[in-house]
Amino acid sequence: MLKDLLIKNSTKILMVVLDGLGGLPVKDTKTELELANTPNLDSLAKRSALGMHIPVDYGITPGSGPGHLGIFGYNPLEYQIGRGILEALGLGLEVRDTDIAIRGNYATVERVNGRLIVKDRRAGRIPTEENRRITKKLSEAIREVDGVRVFFAPGMEHRVALLLRFPEALPEGSDRIRDTDPQKEGLEPIEPKGLNEASEKVAHVLRKLLEKIEEVLADEPKANYMLLRGFSQKPKMESFEERFGLKACAIAVYPMYRGLASLVGMELIDFEGQSIQDQIMALKDVWQDYDFFFLHIKKTDSYGEDGNYEGKIRVIEEFDKHLPELLELKPDVFVITGDHSTPSMLRGHSWHPVPVLLHSPYVLGGTSERFTERECLKGELGIFPAEKLINLMLAHSLRLAKFGA
Repeated sequence: MLKDLLIKNSTKILMVVLDGLGGLPVKDTKTELELANTPNLDSLAKRSALGMHIPVDYGITPGSGPGHLGIFGYNPLEYQIGRGILEALGLGLEVRDTDIAIRGNYATVERVNGRLIVKDRRAGRIPTEENRRITKKLSEAIREVDGVRVFFAPGMEHRVALLLRFPEALPEGSDRIRDTDPQKEGLEPIEPKGLNEASEKVAHVLRKLLEKIEEVLADEPKANYMLLRGFSQKPKMESFEERFGLKACAIAVYPMYRGLASLVGMELIDFEGQSIQDQIMALKDVWQDYDFFFLHIKKTDSYGEDGNYEGKIRVIEEFDKHLPELLELKPDVFVITGDHSTPSMLRGHSWHPVPVLLHSPYVLGGTSERFTERECLKGELGIFPAEKLINLMLAHSLRLAKFGA
């Protein structure tokens, strides 16, 4: 329906995603957003439309992939994409129809009574420079397994992307393989097993690859193993511009989110540095060149996963200090939200609705005093499916014609 209603104009839409934004009470019955000192966000909230979005469905805890697909306007149940493809694309790897893309975590393991036990699933979040050294070591030592070419690409901290390139195109479903990450320390890594005949062929290669990885990394003090997850084949998707008529770009630091933006056809903006200020400077540099801008901030999610509510509060407060710079650009539609909730008390993603702020000249406003979970529940947008957020952004940018006579 949207395609038939799309109108071209020169309006600009800015969507800032504070990853894992939503929370639950962690101190004095208040969430991280409620505890944060956010005068700029609160001032904007009074003049904006607020609400909450449901990333996938009621009670369903989303991964980052489904969470972002929803706010990009794609039904996450229709487009189920493994994290591997996102990580690989975000790191600049070319992904072909013959490939299986995988997201890896460097991990610390040790042998206990002959059993391999995970001591740290993230290898102490090793520095990115150390990651590059170890990944180069693996790349030089492992180039193929049973005639399947292997590519490694270093990510941020403990993250790494892998590609298995088979001699010919793989049948659909070849990526249906169990993750090897046990999700808890003190357990054995899970053996990769295929869930069908096609994927078992891939799993056989993975089992041999993991043996080689363990051998090559045996002398490393921290990153001496790799946990694999998010096995995925190259999907077929309609581009963001085809779907919504918006020329879009992405300003993100972490490879997975760059990969997700690339997957839907957003242009990736390269820039120096990793701070919020660096990202804003990159945004300013390309402000005249695009219709839609996706700016992603990761650390709200990282601190939530670590159970560090004070760290999450600091990132929210840091963003608040930079908010006036974004408002100076005068976006016609300005959205601030998250891809999912990551309450510090749960140390992980959760099923809870995610706060949404939408600012444009065409909102009612005046319903809420602050940008917090409880105040968003009072807002005019209500609680709605994440994939409908794009409808609201298009409507408020006057890019949708009337439906029907």
